[in-house]
Amino acid sequence: MKRPGMPTPDPTAFIKANLPISPVPSIPEIRLHTAGPASGLWRLAGRGEADPPPYWAYPWAGGAVLARHLLDQPETVAGRRVLDLGAGSGLVAIAAAKAGARAVTAVDIDANAIAAIGLNGAINGVDIVARAADIIEDPPPEADLLVVGDLFYDPSLALRVMAFLRRCLASGIEVLIGDPERAYLPQGELNRIATHAVADFGTGTGGKAARAGVFSLSGNS
Repeated sequence: MKRPGMPTPDPTAFIKANLPISPVPSIPEIRLHTAGPASGLWRLAGRGEADPPPYWAYPWAGGAVLARHLLDQPETVAGRRVLDLGAGSGLVAIAAAKAGARAVTAVDIDANAIAAIGLNGAINGVDIVARAADIIEDPPPEADLLVVGDLFYDPSLALRVMAFLRRCLASGIEVLIGDPERAYLPQGELNRIATHAVADFGTGTGGKAARAGVFSLSGNS
């Protein structure tokens, strides 16, 4: 936690200086600024309980499996408008852009994530529109495909996300979810379409491999 009285650093400058660029394990086509033990992420952390944790600083398994799937199956996104919900580092959004999406929007509630997405998109030579917003109470966006990596780790968040995804599906938007079957993944409403072993840095396991799935939302609630 940042100590009282300490100024908040500029996130873009901080990420450039403290999060080295490296290839994503299992996805060497993509390089990201990624946190390490000496990154000092606490200097970017907010003071209040409502401030989001720095999930964006690590490649989580749900995002990694989606990114791998989109790069391996580019027809999934080719020529389509893609929205990455809870985009974090922008890993899935970058994969969608590299795979030929017509337009890619990355949305996250954390302004630090938006800074990281801008930097990571530039590193990988892709154009992504990044927005700091909570859109899951909003009407469905203008998109053809919604991709969601690893948003089912908290019960209340999972309920809100699923309500939004159902509305998106009902409006004609295809929904793909990447997840290593965390506790609150609603598997009864999903169809598994792929499985990959990918590194999972977000759970404190040091990046050990996890079996993660790509699921489509079926609309059967």
